[in-house]
Amino acid sequence: MATVKAFPALRFTDKAGDISKNVCPPYDIISEEERLGFIAESSDNIIRLEKPVGTDAYAAAKKLYLEWRKDNIVDTDKTSGFYVYEEEFTALGETKKIRGIFARVKLCEFSEGVILPHEETLSKAKEDRFNLMCSTYCNFSPIYSMYTDADRKITSRVFAASSGKPDIEFTAKDGVVQRLWKIENKDDTEYIEKAFSDKQLFIADGHHRYETALRFKKKLAADGVIKDEEHSANYCMMMLIDMENDGLVVFPTHRIVKGLSDFDEKKAVSDIGEYFDVRKISEAEIEKTLSDGSDKKTFVMCANGGEFLALTMRDDGKASEKVKSMNPGKSGSYTELDVTVLHSLVLENILGIDKENMAKQINLAYTRDISEAVASVRDENVNCAFLINPTKVHEIKDVALAGEKMPQKSTYFYPKLITGLVMNELCEPSILE
Repeated sequence: MATVKAFPALRFTDKAGDISKNVCPPYDIISEEERLGFIAESSDNIIRLEKPVGTDAYAAAKKLYLEWRKDNIVDTDKTSGFYVYEEEFTALGETKKIRGIFARVKLCEFSEGVILPHEETLSKAKEDRFNLMCSTYCNFSPIYSMYTDADRKITSRVFAASSGKPDIEFTAKDGVVQRLWKIENKDDTEYIEKAFSDKQLFIADGHHRYETALRFKKKLAADGVIKDEEHSANYCMMMLIDMENDGLVVFPTHRIVKGLSDFDEKKAVSDIGEYFDVRKISEAEIEKTLSDGSDKKTFVMCANGGEFLALTMRDDGKASEKVKSMNPGKSGSYTELDVTVLHSLVLENILGIDKENMAKQINLAYTRDISEAVASVRDENVNCAFLINPTKVHEIKDVALAGEKMPQKSTYFYPKLITGLVMNELCEPSILE
């Protein structure tokens, strides 16, 4: 099963100044305006490496990385350890905390059943991450993964070893409190490493980075750089969270349908009525409608004309059979997902948006914000929007165990893990010179 190791992290030094000004959210949710704002606040912000820009962006990232290493802006710790990471945040009207550990995890092919994905990936994003990794030989941001810990052995040990004052604590721009401890006591690190030896890991966020790390490992092996099993590029950096953690929050990602030239709203609603009970609701009733229907395959359609329609799948079996027929060979865990039902019955079957179209986002856009989805239908190029309930954590596990992947954008774990607090060098920097 999983091979999890303590490691000497690459971190910002005191020379870089205030750590809170040198970290940032994940690169793929940062706008250009935000990117420039981070750099204006600190020229040492990690966004300069994680999201390089320009005609030769990857070469620029390599140059900057080597400069930072030479100038001691970042440096590797002298000792190995696990880095306990906690985020405190507000979600769903409650204050929550989520705590886990940064670790090195040995890379395994998905077919080995040790590290399991749950979501499809996009080739463009993987190519970008691969080019950056080839330029810097470094993980700047972690892969977010979960594990089961029914007896709480790992969780209790991690909490006991990080019960004191954190080494780092600050509040990020989004209001999320960030805390970090380092566990370097040998008894603790050996206990944690051994405790993971019978665990499977479920990727929550970072599928693109994991697949990129696998490809990068193969490249270095072919190039003769990797000469033994202990080489650091055989591993990737992960944030490991107990699946039973009370702080786990998964938000939905809503679907915006755009650019369908032959879209007929009345016909679409009529066709939807073959599988769903349809009723009009007000904008004020959207969230309650979704919440009340969270176990009933309920969606809300935002029509271009300003109407809001609650769609609840009928339980007469007709809809379920149609979904199964459109997804032959798929498990019940997959076909019973809300996102599968919406994609199969409505987007594909009724609106004609096939899986390739969805993957390339030709006629589909995504948002986590209900108000943004509602506002989008005022755009003449937008046909309609569908609001959806979040995927449940146990559904993610079930689909992964079935060896299947959900459609892209099926989950949105909140809050995102911050980038730049802990990093992972895959080779000595001298190899880049």
